[in-house]
Amino acid sequence: MRPNKLLLLSLLGCAPAMMAQSAIDAYNVSSTDLYGTARFQSMAGAFTALGGDISTMNQNPAGIGVYRSNDFNLSFDVDMQSANTNAYGNKTTLDKTFADFTNIGYVGAFSINNEVMPYLSFGVSYNRIASFNRRYSGYFNSINTSLSNYIAGISNGIAPKDLLFDNKSSYNPYFDSDCDWLSILSYNGHLIKPVGNSDQYNGLYQNGTIADAQFEVWEKGHIDEYAFNLGGNIMNTVYWGVGVGITDLSYRSKVFYDESLGGALIPDQSGNNTMTGAAYYRLDNEKSISGTGFNFKFGVIVKPINELRFGAAIHTPTWYKLNHQYYGDLYSQFAVNADDQPFLTSEQGTPMADFEWRLRSPWRFTLGAAGVIGGRGIISVDYERVQYNNMSISTPNSWGDSFQPNDYLNGDIKNYFQAANIVRIGAEFRATPWLSLRAGYSYQSSDVKEAAYDGYEEVFTSGTDPSFTFDNTTQYITAGVGLRYKSFYLDMAYVHKRQESEYHAFTNYGNVVSPKASLTNNNNKLVFTLGYKF
Repeated sequence: MRPNKLLLLSLLGCAPAMMAQSAIDAYNVSSTDLYGTARFQSMAGAFTALGGDISTMNQNPAGIGVYRSNDFNLSFDVDMQSANTNAYGNKTTLDKTFADFTNIGYVGAFSINNEVMPYLSFGVSYNRIASFNRRYSGYFNSINTSLSNYIAGISNGIAPKDLLFDNKSSYNPYFDSDCDWLSILSYNGHLIKPVGNSDQYNGLYQNGTIADAQFEVWEKGHIDEYAFNLGGNIMNTVYWGVGVGITDLSYRSKVFYDESLGGALIPDQSGNNTMTGAAYYRLDNEKSISGTGFNFKFGVIVKPINELRFGAAIHTPTWYKLNHQYYGDLYSQFAVNADDQPFLTSEQGTPMADFEWRLRSPWRFTLGAAGVIGGRGIISVDYERVQYNNMSISTPNSWGDSFQPNDYLNGDIKNYFQAANIVRIGAEFRATPWLSLRAGYSYQSSDVKEAAYDGYEEVFTSGTDPSFTFDNTTQYITAGVGLRYKSFYLDMAYVHKRQESEYHAFTNYGNVVSPKASLTNNNNKLVFTLGYKF
């Protein structure tokens, strides 16, 4: 978010600094993974110029134009995830295993007895294209700041009476004001206090405070795509394809963050004034984003000679209609000293926020080249560019009867994100008529701008969860085997994914550096595909 936006929002009084949705939400639900058949994954997805696999319907629809017979298969994945965090030397590892059916598809190839276009193919498939399943945690033994101080900063300029419930007038700040919900939650939970009778606030952290913190993040969900493709070839030299994808998106997260502080600026027993003492609080947030979308894909493969192929594909953005829900809970307690019984405790919770928004995901462009060696070997190389900085969020207008691009949020997208570059290399060797050996490698560059990743860009999130995680590079190392018996085939793949990321408890602000931890996901996946060609 632009540095002057926080000042502008403060001047406007209770204008929300944390939006109902954010650029971070768009980013979290726009990524894709390496999914598909075992053959496709074992070669790292380097199929733009190859075709001949059901998974190409989600990558290059021209791939079904290569078919001259019918094909049906289904795939099953076992995903063993390991998340390793390093928070200033404190290391934590959490492991989780998931298993699911992730792909089923059919391609029908029809001879039309035409010299110019001898075959026409139709394909339909279900394919998982992204998994959001991830769990990680960490501990900071010294943070030299507090989330409460950040909240105090974004609350400056808001009159205390606007944050406080009034039973006499039935005033509810969550519904009767435009104030940031995190400010409301924190004020009523005693994390922030006004300075005297002003509209300026103090957090819990002051000179001499000793603070530690810990966090845990659970993410679950997926993007599934139902693809419908039409393809064919022209004189067995040019293969073409067009497709439409219908996507189903589900994202859920639970985020837990707590702090223990000694020598903190806390409320006294009346709750109205301040004193120095010990504090503990825990902030819990839950969020869900779900909806459907659609996209279009166009592709071509050119085979000038039997030993060489070139491919290209364009994926339009996916236009999503999304429903978004979230709420936050805050538990806090205060004592004279850390070993004393608390003299003041508070349990606060927000209402459930429920609203709709629109998302246009990134454009994708893919180029590929493949060579056939001696009729038994294949080497394939892909390059893909994903325009994350061109995502777009639309929100309801003032009357709520239509959706319009949100300039602030789309400005944040351009400030935080950049285009990612993906390189994929795959190889296959047919050792015998019934046995094939495969391997692959894929590398994706960071889709986050360096200034945002390193904390020089102020980052705002939605709801009452100020934390966010930026992904850096992603690598895949893959291998597999294929077995054939008459018209049946069984393909198996091993996929190792290494993704480096960084967790931020909240955004850096002023000269204050927020707690952050490096995160490395080392995931190992086994993929099995059973198919029948006829």
